[in-house]
Amino acid sequence: MVRFITDKVRAWGHINIRASHRSTIEVTRDDYLTPRGDCIVGIKADKGLADINPGLRSIIRRGDSLVIVVFMVDKYIDLVIGMGSPRLTLGSRGKIIIRRSTYIDDSTLMIKANKAAIDLDRKLIDRLKRGASLTMYIVGVDLEQTGTTKGNGT
Repeated sequence: MVRFITDKVRAWGHINIRASHRSTIEVTRDDYLTPRGDCIVGIKADKGLADINPGLRSIIRRGDSLVIVVFMVDKYIDLVIGMGSPRLTLGSRGKIIIRRSTYIDDSTLMIKANKAAIDLDRKLIDRLKRGASLTMYIVGVDLEQTGTTKGNGT
Protein backbone atom coordinates (compact mmCIF):
# COMPACT_ATOMS: atom_id res chain seq x y z
CA MET A 1 0.00 0.00 0.00
CA VAL A 2 1.35 3.42 -0.95
CA ARG A 3 0.53 6.30 1.38
CA PHE A 4 0.85 10.07 0.70
CA ILE A 5 0.89 12.86 3.27
CA THR A 6 1.37 16.53 2.39
CA ASP A 7 2.02 19.87 4.02
CA LYS A 8 2.29 23.40 2.68
CA VAL A 9 4.89 26.06 3.43
CA ARG A 10 4.50 29.69 2.36
CA ALA A 11 7.49 31.97 1.82
CA TRP A 12 8.50 35.09 -0.12
CA GLY A 13 11.02 35.99 -2.75
CA HIS A 14 13.67 38.70 -2.39
CA ILE A 15 15.81 40.84 -4.68
CA ASN A 16 18.97 38.97 -3.59
CA ILE A 17 17.75 35.52 -4.65
CA ARG A 18 20.38 33.97 -6.92
CA ALA A 19 19.45 30.25 -6.89
CA SER A 20 22.89 29.36 -8.25
CA HIS A 21 23.96 26.72 -5.73
CA ARG A 22 24.80 23.35 -7.29
CA SER A 23 23.94 21.02 -4.42
CA THR A 24 21.19 22.51 -2.23
CA ILE A 25 17.92 24.45 -2.16
CA GLU A 26 16.92 26.34 0.99
CA VAL A 27 13.81 28.06 2.29
CA THR A 28 14.31 30.05 5.51
CA ARG A 29 12.23 31.79 8.14
CA ASP A 30 14.76 34.65 8.19
CA ASP A 31 13.36 37.96 6.96
CA TYR A 32 16.49 39.02 5.07
CA LEU A 33 18.84 37.60 2.44
CA THR A 34 22.37 38.59 1.48
CA PRO A 35 23.79 37.85 -1.99
CA ARG A 36 25.92 35.09 -0.40
CA GLY A 37 22.79 32.97 0.21
CA ASP A 38 22.93 31.45 -3.26
CA CYS A 39 20.92 28.34 -2.34
CA ILE A 40 17.99 30.27 -0.81
CA VAL A 41 14.81 30.55 -2.88
CA GLY A 42 12.42 31.82 -0.19
CA ILE A 43 12.51 33.90 2.99
CA LYS A 44 9.97 34.66 5.74
CA ALA A 45 8.69 31.07 5.59
CA ASP A 46 5.69 30.36 7.80
CA LYS A 47 7.30 27.14 9.11
CA GLY A 48 10.53 25.28 9.52
CA LEU A 49 11.06 21.51 9.39
CA ALA A 50 10.13 21.05 13.04
CA ASP A 51 6.69 22.53 12.29
CA ILE A 52 5.56 20.27 9.46
CA ASN A 53 2.77 17.71 9.80
CA PRO A 54 3.78 14.89 12.22
CA GLY A 55 2.47 12.21 9.84
CA LEU A 56 4.57 13.66 7.04
CA ARG A 57 7.61 13.76 9.32
CA SER A 58 7.06 10.08 10.09
CA ILE A 59 7.03 9.15 6.40
CA ILE A 60 10.11 11.25 5.60
CA ARG A 61 12.04 9.44 8.33
CA ARG A 62 11.47 6.05 6.69
CA GLY A 63 14.31 4.51 4.72
CA ASP A 64 12.07 3.59 1.83
CA SER A 65 10.28 6.92 1.47
CA LEU A 66 10.17 9.27 -1.46
CA VAL A 67 9.93 13.03 -0.89
CA ILE A 68 8.51 15.35 -3.53
CA VAL A 69 8.54 19.14 -3.27
CA VAL A 70 6.37 21.22 -5.57
CA PHE A 71 7.46 24.86 -5.86
CA MET A 72 4.72 27.21 -7.11
CA VAL A 73 5.23 30.88 -7.96
CA ASP A 74 2.41 32.59 -9.86
CA LYS A 75 1.75 30.29 -12.83
CA TYR A 76 5.16 28.60 -12.69
CA ILE A 77 5.72 25.17 -11.13
CA ASP A 78 8.83 23.09 -10.57
CA LEU A 79 9.27 19.69 -8.89
CA VAL A 80 12.13 18.26 -6.89
CA ILE A 81 12.27 14.57 -5.98
CA GLY A 82 14.52 12.98 -3.39
CA MET A 83 14.71 10.41 -0.63
CA GLY A 84 13.87 10.33 3.05
CA SER A 85 16.05 8.62 5.64
CA PRO A 86 15.79 7.27 9.19
CA ARG A 87 18.79 9.51 9.98
CA LEU A 88 16.80 12.72 9.33
CA THR A 89 15.94 14.62 12.51
CA LEU A 90 13.81 17.33 10.85
CA GLY A 91 14.53 19.45 13.92
CA SER A 92 15.17 22.90 12.47
CA ARG A 93 12.62 25.59 13.26
CA GLY A 94 14.35 28.06 10.94
CA LYS A 95 15.17 26.30 7.68
CA ILE A 96 14.24 23.65 5.17
CA ILE A 97 17.08 22.34 3.02
CA ILE A 98 16.92 19.98 0.05
CA ARG A 99 20.23 18.24 -0.69
CA ARG A 100 21.62 16.40 -3.68
CA SER A 101 24.17 14.80 -1.38
CA THR A 102 23.62 12.43 1.55
CA TYR A 103 24.74 15.03 4.12
CA ILE A 104 22.25 15.33 6.98
CA ASP A 105 21.77 17.94 9.70
CA ASP A 106 18.69 19.29 11.55
CA SER A 107 17.62 21.37 8.55
CA THR A 108 17.73 18.57 5.94
CA LEU A 109 14.33 17.70 4.41
CA MET A 110 15.56 15.19 1.82
CA ILE A 111 18.74 13.70 0.44
CA LYS A 112 19.71 12.47 -3.04
CA ALA A 113 17.51 15.15 -4.65
CA ASN A 114 17.33 15.32 -8.42
CA LYS A 115 17.78 19.13 -8.44
CA ALA A 116 19.61 21.94 -6.68
CA ALA A 117 18.84 25.68 -6.74
CA ILE A 118 20.66 26.18 -10.05
CA ASP A 119 18.38 23.62 -11.74
CA LEU A 120 15.08 25.32 -10.86
CA ASP A 121 12.99 26.94 -13.60
CA ARG A 122 14.50 30.39 -14.24
CA LYS A 123 11.06 31.96 -14.86
CA LEU A 124 10.06 30.88 -11.36
CA ILE A 125 13.33 32.27 -9.95
CA ASP A 126 12.89 35.58 -11.82
CA ARG A 127 9.49 36.03 -10.16
CA LEU A 128 11.02 35.30 -6.76
CA LYS A 129 13.71 37.94 -7.41
CA ARG A 130 10.82 40.42 -7.72
CA GLY A 131 9.46 39.43 -4.31
CA ALA A 132 6.66 37.09 -5.43
CA SER A 133 5.13 34.64 -2.98
CA LEU A 134 6.29 31.04 -2.97
CA THR A 135 4.10 28.08 -2.10
CA MET A 136 5.98 24.90 -1.37
CA TYR A 137 4.06 21.63 -1.15
CA ILE A 138 5.96 18.83 0.57
CA VAL A 139 4.70 15.35 -0.27
CA GLY A 140 5.89 12.28 1.60
CA VAL A 141 5.35 9.00 -0.21
CA ASP A 142 5.52 5.86 1.93
CA LEU A 143 6.51 3.06 -0.43
CA GLU A 144 6.31 0.31 2.18
CA GLN A 145 4.35 -2.66 0.95
CA THR A 146 2.15 -3.59 3.90
CA GLY A 147 0.22 -6.78 3.59
CA THR A 148 1.15 -9.30 0.98
CA THR A 149 -1.21 -11.68 -0.66
CA LYS A 150 -0.40 -15.33 -0.10
CA GLY A 151 -1.76 -17.90 -2.43
CA ASN A 152 -2.90 -21.32 -1.26
CA GLY A 153 -0.68 -23.08 -3.78
CA THR A 154 -3.46 -24.60 -5.88
